[in-house]
Amino acid sequence: MSKEPTRPRVYPSARATVAEAQCQSDSPQTCSPSFRLAFADQDFLTSDDTRAVRLQLEWQKFDLLLSRAGIDHTIVMFGSARIRPADIAAKHTETVQQLLAADPNNPQRQRELQYQQSLQQKSEYYDYTRQLAARIAAESEQAFGFPATVITGGGPGIMEAANRGASDAGKPSIGLNIVLPKEQQPNPYITPEFCFHFHYFAIRKMHFLMRARSIITFPGGFGTIDELIETLTLLQTGRIRPLPIVLFGRRYWQRVINFEAMVEEGTIEEKDLQLFRYADSVDEAFDHIAAFYRAHPLTNGEALVE
Repeated sequence: MSKEPTRPRVYPSARATVAEAQCQSDSPQTCSPSFRLAFADQDFLTSDDTRAVRLQLEWQKFDLLLSRAGIDHTIVMFGSARIRPADIAAKHTETVQQLLAADPNNPQRQRELQYQQSLQQKSEYYDYTRQLAARIAAESEQAFGFPATVITGGGPGIMEAANRGASDAGKPSIGLNIVLPKEQQPNPYITPEFCFHFHYFAIRKMHFLMRARSIITFPGGFGTIDELIETLTLLQTGRIRPLPIVLFGRRYWQRVINFEAMVEEGTIEEKDLQLFRYADSVDEAFDHIAAFYRAHPLTNGEALVE
């Protein structure tokens, strides 16, 4: 059972003090940066010297808000931001086809068409993600033995599909957005009070795992593979408690990462192949998680990471 949410304490006097300090500009002394309250001094808080404080704040804000909401168990769903619904993918392909028709010998547009056609073929994974997320949100307590909340990277594509599936089921979901050179916008299906924004990848990675009860990776690129391999490494080295890892889309994953070749080369052991399972359907992925927790019931309050 989830904990009863607690209301955050508010300190209006602190806010008033900040506002008052910002208005004191009638003397050189009060205008000096040294006079600013430390917690109201943006230059100070964003300096190299206070990086440890910023890391702590990024850790604490998310942890406090989820704890207050009584969210203890999450199912992490990773995948490409570029995999879109079938209708949108088809429009992208059609646009490139029109451009190529006007300039049929353009090699860049030929490659772009191949790229868009490949993504269009993968649009089925958007639907699979949405369906699986909806089922997890609606049935996890009965099937897994605990209520699980879907959590994603907060962006478009597979991430959007997962948040959308939870929304379809009438359940909340979490999005962990990250500051990027090309600004990332949160997808509209994240529950607003659980839409977070991070500067540090490291803290974001830890939050993905702290409450995770399963990791499901759909076809994706560097970011998805980074999260997958890092989790497998933590499992392999015993740094986190065992949990079910599902690689959705056997053909994609076996083509992109040749784990068997790593066994043959001696860089991992054959037993390491048991750290994850492949799935090609919503039922297969869901049933693997359910079977894992039937065999290994979760103890209340059990944390994944020490």
